[in-house]
Amino acid sequence: MSEYELDARRLLCPLPVIRTQDKVKQLQQGDVLSVICTDPGVLQDIPAWCRINGHKVLQAQSGEYEYKITLEVGD
Repeated sequence: MSEYELDARRLLCPLPVIRTQDKVKQLQQGDVLSVICTDPGVLQDIPAWCRINGHKVLQAQSGEYEYKITLEVGD
């Protein structure tokens, strides 16, 4: 298992999800990806995308101006 980080700050929907999808395609099952965003919509969009595509959300954090979704790559 390896850990990765994706900077999706200043991107608006649907770009954070698209960038997440593109990055996950490069990773192996069990890898962990943290996506850092400024668009609050990712708190719903990325978990929904994960459910559809078989990935697991490990953590969702919201700060004052940034949001961080940590997911584990599934099959």
